[in-house]
Amino acid sequence: MLRLALACLLLTTAARADECDGLARQIAEAIGGKVGRRSGPSIDIRMPGAIKVDLTCRAEPIVQASSSEAQPSATFFNDLAIASQIVIGEPAASVAPIIAQAHATSLAERRKSFVQQNGWSASCYTDPASSSLRTLCSVGRIPPG
Repeated sequence: MLRLALACLLLTTAARADECDGLARQIAEAIGGKVGRRSGPSIDIRMPGAIKVDLTCRAEPIVQASSSEAQPSATFFNDLAIASQIVIGEPAASVAPIIAQAHATSLAERRKSFVQQNGWSASCYTDPASSSLRTLCSVGRIPPG
């Protein structure tokens, strides 16, 4: 019985890893990046320039982008919207203004901003005083329950 339970757990974990690897490949192809290193449930997607993207797969996958700029380029928001479309299934054109709203709120209120929308959420954190990470935004489905 214990062996059966362990085998089921390993199969479930392997299936999630395969699904996450597949999502990472789709995102990398869509935004012109390359799948990088995997560390636990997170996979780096290497991008040219100052934008960093990664995918974390837990109960629901989450894609996040970070920049060393407090006001990232349009490419930052575009790439995150495209990656989000792959992860949550909402059109990038619908996701982009929500990400922009979360970012604008985080800048104006100097705090993490969280926006929920139809079973998914976007959040942004901006630290204008930081010398390394200035903006971090993420998008993912809200886990059931």
